[in-house]
Amino acid sequence: MVLAPGSAPGGTDRHATRRFDEWRDTIRHDFVALDIAADRRIGTFTGAVRNATVAHLQVSEVSSVDQVCRRTPSLAAADDQEFLQIGMITRGTGVLEQDGRRAALAGGDFAVYETGRPFRWRLGGDWCLEVFTWPRASVGLDAGESVRATALRMDGREGLSGIVGGMLRGLLAAPPRLTPAGAARVADETGDLVTTLAVEHLAGPLAVDRPQQALLREMLTYVGTHLADPALGPAAVARAHFVSVRQLHRLFASTGETVNRRIRRLRLEHCRRELGDRRRAGEPVTDVARRWGFPDLATFSRAFRTAYGVSPTAYRGRHLAP
Repeated sequence: MVLAPGSAPGGTDRHATRRFDEWRDTIRHDFVALDIAADRRIGTFTGAVRNATVAHLQVSEVSSVDQVCRRTPSLAAADDQEFLQIGMITRGTGVLEQDGRRAALAGGDFAVYETGRPFRWRLGGDWCLEVFTWPRASVGLDAGESVRATALRMDGREGLSGIVGGMLRGLLAAPPRLTPAGAARVADETGDLVTTLAVEHLAGPLAVDRPQQALLREMLTYVGTHLADPALGPAAVARAHFVSVRQLHRLFASTGETVNRRIRRLRLEHCRRELGDRRRAGEPVTDVARRWGFPDLATFSRAFRTAYGVSPTAYRGRHLAP
């Protein structure tokens, strides 16, 4: 199931029904096209949906009774938008099938799947499914990695998957009130964690040998010397070093910091130092921001305030005051 882009922007909406036909229409209206078949032996039908958004990350809680939801080849082919999702079972049971695999989930387990290819959910009991959706283009998994990463059970209680699972549950339980820039960062960082998790789950623990350490040092140097380029990001760094985005994320995972987080942190640190430098007191804040890869002043100001608790202008005023 996938929350349609734009639903409940910046807030939360709910819908509940006891009619299967209304439920089917609600799911097809709020989510991507699915064929739904409920267990006709159930006497009283119930279903509820709660939706919210955090920038381009879209979160949803869906609960109902025994049913099967199918994304058929024709339905997938008819959509011009594709999404990557995590589906987490928090009550009841769920079986996800995609790309020739079958993942049986229960009690906090979750799995990755995509809407651009057929899939099927078999949901049993008084179930609740939490869904977390990103536009496919915003997530750094290549096509081959995605095909191998879908419909694999991940434990939402232990290890890296437990950390990611806890963060996702928190986003749905209490969607944060953020500035647009802050919300976009949360969505991006959570997407980076999902990418790292999927790659780690496929490849197992990473032992960074000396050649990999040398490659990582080259990448870190590259990031540090290209901060002024607004296009600097995981794809650009990977391309410059002739590696996949997957390998890039795996190497950066050993630093405890995602690629995007490091880029933003370094850019902000350079800006902060220059704003506190008396030799640059007459330079416009906009010029400082652009020199370090922030072409938009409003975006830079929000990022700076989030990082340091004060606006760039106020920070300069405090540190350059007599």
